[in-house]
Amino acid sequence: MTGWLTPAEWSIIWLSLKVSLVAVGLTLPIAYALAWLLARRRFPGRLLLDALVHLPLVVPPVVTGWLLLLAFGRAGVVGSWLYEQFGVTLVFRWTGAVLAAAVMALPLMVRAMRLSIEAVDRRLVEAARTLGASPWHSFLTISLPLSFPGVAAGMMLGFARSLGEFGATITFASNIAGETRTLPLAIYTGLQLPGSEAQVARLAFISVVLSVGALIVSELLVRRSAGSRAHVL
Repeated sequence: MTGWLTPAEWSIIWLSLKVSLVAVGLTLPIAYALAWLLARRRFPGRLLLDALVHLPLVVPPVVTGWLLLLAFGRAGVVGSWLYEQFGVTLVFRWTGAVLAAAVMALPLMVRAMRLSIEAVDRRLVEAARTLGASPWHSFLTISLPLSFPGVAAGMMLGFARSLGEFGATITFASNIAGETRTLPLAIYTGLQLPGSEAQVARLAFISVVLSVGALIVSELLVRRSAGSRAHVL
């Protein structure tokens, strides 16, 4: 495998994996908190929050990238504050690719986690509370373990989505070799260059293998979650 891929192609793959893993890791607590709110709480503006969370699924990714530019660009409200206070800039950096991937993965992660949380029988939690368990203890011992396979499935879906992210990334973080050129951007670049068919085929194959693997793991985790709930019931 090492001889089959060039050092430049390995660099693209490792960058893609780094961007996807960091995006999922940073998004996980936010996604779970949002999923918990949407699954367990009723509050004014809940429908609006639900719509905003799922917005990246229904608008063109380029629009999402443009909105990220408005918010996190050097002249954006958040971006200018980050630069002035911490000297941090996200545009044209691999961290910008992480942000774009995280935003695009968030809806899928929230959806999978929300379904898993909603499937946890509240009577089990209420019984634990009746026996004296604190809300935090009942969460750690009942809600989280029962919903974890679905949470893990959401993480794998988020990873697959991050791995395939293109539109928001190229709009917000650009297509810079060695910095933001992940697998989809490298494939797109190769398609524009004569004689790059072999490289495109290799990168496309790697991309398909990684994405299909993540989806298979996600499906297995969903089935395990369903089996665990059936066993408990």
